[in-house]
Amino acid sequence: MTATMPVLCLASASPRRQELLCQIGVPNLVLAADIDETARTGEEPAHYVARVARAKGEAVWAQPAARCGLPVLAADTTVVLDGRMLGKPVTREEGVEMLLALAGRTHEVLTAVVLVAGSVQAPSTRCRSVRSQVRFRSISAADAGRYWESGEPRDKAGGYAVQGLGAVFVAGLTGSYSGVMGLPLFETAALLQEAGIPVWAGAGP
Repeated sequence: MTATMPVLCLASASPRRQELLCQIGVPNLVLAADIDETARTGEEPAHYVARVARAKGEAVWAQPAARCGLPVLAADTTVVLDGRMLGKPVTREEGVEMLLALAGRTHEVLTAVVLVAGSVQAPSTRCRSVRSQVRFRSISAADAGRYWESGEPRDKAGGYAVQGLGAVFVAGLTGSYSGVMGLPLFETAALLQEAGIPVWAGAGP
């Protein structure tokens, strides 16, 4: 195996997750999972992200030919305010309303990462979760509207990207910055190392 060959399959279409994996030198093959991500009635946020991450991983694991026999890494992220999960806004009204709800307050970001590996008949599924707190400054309705028009919030949980233009709203962050982005690298590296999958394999000359 050369350093450029993928060592795992990433069950996500998120370019941010792929970039984060490449950041720690983990060459990967992307194969997005097509699953129902609807939250169940009364489901706790921590249970939700773990369940959805596991479902993504298992859905891709069930496609051995497509994933080229590689182990599968999957993740899911949700933003939580006052115990309520905030999804991805679809309309301008939803995006602005979501951002104004977060303004001047601290919210939680929960991310679960799952690794499915082993034999096809009896795979091993490992899961790690991380909980971070993000504090926003005050945001005017005008700024919220301008941010929506940038196009960035449309596919983001909570309606913002901490690594993008939305960084200007973040007054403080406690926990995992990469977890808020969508893939906690400390927890991910631990899962990979437990399974004997190398990090830094594709890093450097």
